[in-house]
Amino acid sequence: MELLRGSPDDRALRTAALLRRSHPADKELQLAGLLQDVGRMLRPGDGARHAVLAAQALRSLLGDRVARLVRAAGATGTAGTAGGTGGPDDAEAVATLRRAREAAGASGPDAGMLEDWRPLLELVAAGSCRAANAIDPLGPPRGSITRTG
Repeated sequence: MELLRGSPDDRALRTAALLRRSHPADKELQLAGLLQDVGRMLRPGDGARHAVLAAQALRSLLGDRVARLVRAAGATGTAGTAGGTGGPDDAEAVATLRRAREAAGASGPDAGMLEDWRPLLELVAAGSCRAANAIDPLGPPRGSITRTG
Protein backbone atom coordinates (compact mmCIF):
# COMPACT_ATOMS: atom_id res chain seq x y z
CA MET A 1 0.00 0.00 0.00
CA GLU A 2 2.86 2.36 0.79
CA LEU A 3 4.32 1.82 -2.66
CA LEU A 4 0.99 2.63 -4.28
CA ARG A 5 0.67 5.82 -2.26
CA GLY A 6 3.83 7.05 -4.02
CA SER A 7 2.07 7.15 -7.39
CA PRO A 8 2.16 10.63 -8.92
CA ASP A 9 -1.42 10.48 -10.22
CA ASP A 10 -4.62 8.55 -9.71
CA ARG A 11 -4.83 6.96 -13.16
CA ALA A 12 -4.37 3.49 -11.67
CA LEU A 13 -7.23 4.15 -9.25
CA ARG A 14 -9.45 5.33 -12.11
CA THR A 15 -8.49 2.26 -14.18
CA ALA A 16 -9.37 -0.09 -11.31
CA ALA A 17 -12.63 1.78 -10.65
CA LEU A 18 -13.64 1.48 -14.31
CA LEU A 19 -12.86 -2.24 -14.24
CA ARG A 20 -14.81 -2.67 -11.00
CA ARG A 21 -17.86 -1.19 -12.74
CA SER A 22 -17.49 -3.06 -16.03
CA HIS A 23 -16.26 -6.42 -14.64
CA PRO A 24 -17.44 -6.62 -11.00
CA ALA A 25 -16.78 -10.36 -10.69
CA ASP A 26 -13.21 -10.25 -11.99
CA LYS A 27 -11.25 -9.17 -8.93
CA GLU A 28 -7.88 -10.11 -10.41
CA LEU A 29 -8.52 -7.91 -13.45
CA GLN A 30 -9.42 -5.01 -11.18
CA LEU A 31 -6.19 -5.44 -9.21
CA ALA A 32 -4.16 -5.67 -12.41
CA GLY A 33 -5.59 -2.26 -13.33
CA LEU A 34 -4.68 -0.88 -9.93
CA LEU A 35 -1.17 -2.32 -9.92
CA GLN A 36 -0.12 -1.90 -13.54
CA ASP A 37 2.36 0.88 -12.68
CA VAL A 38 4.09 -0.89 -9.80
CA GLY A 39 7.17 -1.57 -11.94
CA ARG A 40 7.66 2.16 -12.55
CA MET A 41 7.55 2.80 -8.83
CA LEU A 42 9.92 -0.06 -8.03
CA ARG A 43 12.59 1.12 -10.46
CA PRO A 44 11.94 4.52 -11.97
CA GLY A 45 13.57 4.97 -15.34
CA ASP A 46 13.97 1.27 -16.09
CA GLY A 47 12.22 1.65 -19.46
CA ALA A 48 10.56 -1.32 -21.08
CA ARG A 49 11.19 -3.64 -18.11
CA HIS A 50 8.50 -2.01 -15.95
CA ALA A 51 5.88 -4.61 -16.83
CA VAL A 52 8.29 -7.49 -16.19
CA LEU A 53 9.38 -6.04 -12.85
CA ALA A 54 5.78 -5.51 -11.78
CA ALA A 55 4.83 -9.07 -12.74
CA GLN A 56 7.78 -10.51 -10.83
CA ALA A 57 6.91 -8.50 -7.73
CA LEU A 58 3.20 -9.34 -7.86
CA ARG A 59 3.32 -13.06 -8.70
CA SER A 60 4.17 -14.30 -5.21
CA LEU A 61 1.73 -11.91 -3.56
CA LEU A 62 -1.31 -12.04 -5.81
CA GLY A 63 -0.86 -15.06 -8.04
CA ASP A 64 -0.04 -15.94 -11.59
CA ARG A 65 -3.05 -14.39 -13.30
CA VAL A 66 -2.58 -10.90 -11.86
CA ALA A 67 1.11 -11.10 -12.78
CA ARG A 68 0.33 -12.29 -16.34
CA LEU A 69 -2.22 -9.54 -16.88
CA VAL A 70 0.08 -6.80 -15.62
CA ARG A 71 2.97 -8.07 -17.71
CA ALA A 72 0.96 -8.52 -20.89
CA ALA A 73 -0.88 -5.21 -20.59
CA GLY A 74 2.40 -3.36 -20.14
CA ALA A 75 4.15 -5.11 -23.02
CA THR A 76 4.13 -3.77 -26.54
CA GLY A 77 2.27 -5.67 -29.22
CA THR A 78 -1.23 -7.00 -29.49
CA ALA A 79 -3.17 -8.30 -26.54
CA GLY A 80 -3.03 -11.87 -27.82
CA THR A 81 0.76 -11.92 -28.09
CA ALA A 82 1.83 -9.56 -25.37
CA GLY A 83 4.11 -11.75 -23.33
CA GLY A 84 1.37 -13.74 -21.64
CA THR A 85 1.10 -17.48 -21.60
CA GLY A 86 -2.59 -17.55 -20.75
CA GLY A 87 -5.36 -18.50 -23.10
CA PRO A 88 -7.97 -16.50 -24.97
CA ASP A 89 -9.56 -15.37 -21.71
CA ASP A 90 -6.32 -13.64 -20.75
CA ALA A 91 -6.07 -12.02 -24.20
CA GLU A 92 -9.55 -10.57 -23.79
CA ALA A 93 -8.81 -9.47 -20.23
CA VAL A 94 -5.59 -7.74 -21.38
CA ALA A 95 -7.50 -5.91 -24.10
CA THR A 96 -10.09 -4.86 -21.51
CA LEU A 97 -7.34 -3.72 -19.16
CA ARG A 98 -5.70 -1.64 -21.88
CA ARG A 99 -9.02 -0.01 -22.86
CA ALA A 100 -9.76 0.85 -19.23
CA ARG A 101 -6.28 2.34 -18.80
CA GLU A 102 -6.78 4.46 -21.89
CA ALA A 103 -10.22 5.59 -20.72
CA ALA A 104 -8.80 6.41 -17.29
CA GLY A 105 -6.35 8.83 -18.89
CA ALA A 106 -9.18 11.27 -19.36
CA SER A 107 -10.52 12.84 -16.23
CA GLY A 108 -13.39 10.67 -15.19
CA PRO A 109 -15.59 9.93 -12.22
CA ASP A 110 -14.21 9.96 -8.72
CA ALA A 111 -11.94 6.97 -8.36
CA GLY A 112 -12.24 6.73 -4.60
CA MET A 113 -9.32 6.26 -2.28
CA LEU A 114 -6.47 3.78 -2.37
CA GLU A 115 -7.44 2.45 1.05
CA ASP A 116 -10.74 1.25 -0.46
CA TRP A 117 -8.74 -1.41 -2.29
CA ARG A 118 -7.03 -2.90 0.78
CA PRO A 119 -9.73 -5.53 1.50
CA LEU A 120 -9.62 -6.79 -2.08
CA LEU A 121 -5.82 -6.89 -2.10
CA GLU A 122 -5.88 -8.90 1.13
CA LEU A 123 -8.58 -11.24 -0.17
CA VAL A 124 -6.76 -12.05 -3.41
CA ALA A 125 -3.42 -12.36 -1.60
CA ALA A 126 -4.93 -14.81 0.88
CA GLY A 127 -6.43 -16.85 -1.97
CA SER A 128 -3.10 -16.88 -3.79
CA CYS A 129 -1.32 -18.03 -0.65
CA ARG A 130 -3.85 -20.83 -0.10
CA ALA A 131 -3.51 -21.95 -3.73
CA ALA A 132 0.29 -21.94 -3.53
CA ASN A 133 0.21 -24.08 -0.39
CA ALA A 134 -2.60 -26.39 -1.46
CA ILE A 135 -2.05 -30.10 -1.13
CA ASP A 136 -3.41 -32.29 -3.89
CA PRO A 137 -6.04 -34.57 -2.26
CA LEU A 138 -4.98 -37.38 -4.59
CA GLY A 139 -1.36 -37.08 -3.52
CA PRO A 140 1.69 -36.77 -5.76
CA PRO A 141 1.70 -38.46 -9.18
CA ARG A 142 3.22 -41.93 -9.33
CA GLY A 143 6.94 -41.90 -9.85
CA SER A 144 7.33 -38.35 -8.55
CA ILE A 145 9.97 -37.59 -5.99
CA THR A 146 8.67 -36.28 -2.71
CA ARG A 147 10.77 -34.80 0.01
CA THR A 148 10.02 -35.26 3.66
CA GLY A 149 11.08 -33.05 6.46
